Amino acid sequence: MAKTIVLADPRGFCAGVDRAILTVRTILKAAADRPAGGADLPPVYVRRQIVHNRHVVEDLAAQGAVFVQELDEIPDEAAAAGVPVVFSAHGVSPAVKAEAERRGLNVVDATCPLVGKVHREVLRFARAGYEIVYIGHDGHDEAVGVVGESPEHVHLIEHAGDVDRLDFAPGTKLVLLTQTTLSVDETAGTIAALKARFPWIEEPPASDICYATSNRQAAVKLVAERSDAVVIVGSANSSNSVRLMEVAAEALAGRGRAHRVDDASELDPAWFEGVRTVGVSSGASVPEALVAGVVAALQDRGFEETVTVGTVREDMHFVLPRM
Repeated sequence: MAKTIVLADPRGFCAGVDRAILTVRTILKAAADRPAGGADLPPVYVRRQIVHNRHVVEDLAAQGAVFVQELDEIPDEAAAAGVPVVFSAHGVSPAVKAEAERRGLNVVDATCPLVGKVHREVLRFARAGYEIVYIGHDGHDEAVGVVGESPEHVHLIEHAGDVDRLDFAPGTKLVLLTQTTLSVDETAGTIAALKARFPWIEEPPASDICYATSNRQAAVKLVAERSDAVVIVGSANSSNSVRLMEVAAEALAGRGRAHRVDDASELDPAWFEGVRTVGVSSGASVPEALVAGVVAALQDRGFEETVTVGTVREDMHFVLPRM
């Protein structure tokens, strides 16, 4: 029996990530097509990682994009010259937007529209007098931006165990929202704990969890069920990539292990000893070329056959932000 690679479909770029990366590339191309100016300024600044993938950031930086952690790293000369400043797909808080406006920065907002939806929900519910319980990862760029919309009314929790520290009087208008890169399975226990403690808590009309997150997790479950080990391609700071690895590990049910790598160079031959079938998927911010590299490396290790296991065909597309 031939050793087999089982590829998950869908995998890799989602519409929001594709839009954010294309935004920076479009600005870079426009700058390359213009005659060189006198000022020694970059063609574009990007606040934080445009998406959580090391290779994507390094590639854009090599093309001339300058990544900064905070806006105060951008010189006044760049603001005066109108150099574009791109906000990442994860979104930013109103405080960051206010700082950009105060400095007169030429902002291009590449926030994923699905993340933007959660921002608008926070504003809507806060205006209506609600306290908002937000399930997310403390410190994640997306969570920081969402909480920043109304920090006095948004209460961030990560796990079911955090519910005990919440204290709302009966009758308090209460709603729960979630980080888009979490999963239905991941949040189920926390939501159940919230409903047990606060039976009147409301949910938004539509789930906050991103379609791409759900689709990739459903696909990787099917892949793991057919595999002896699973490799997830994605960076360590990518929430959805880490969760894909966890979902795969659960679906393997003790038959093997799931591993996460940034690229093929991180594959460990020991992972595949005695393995006949290895599953492969990737997070929503991962270029397909990195997956192809992992597949090629596995083929070199004797995994000769490749099959694809699919769930749904994605056709979501977002238009570029105004530039």
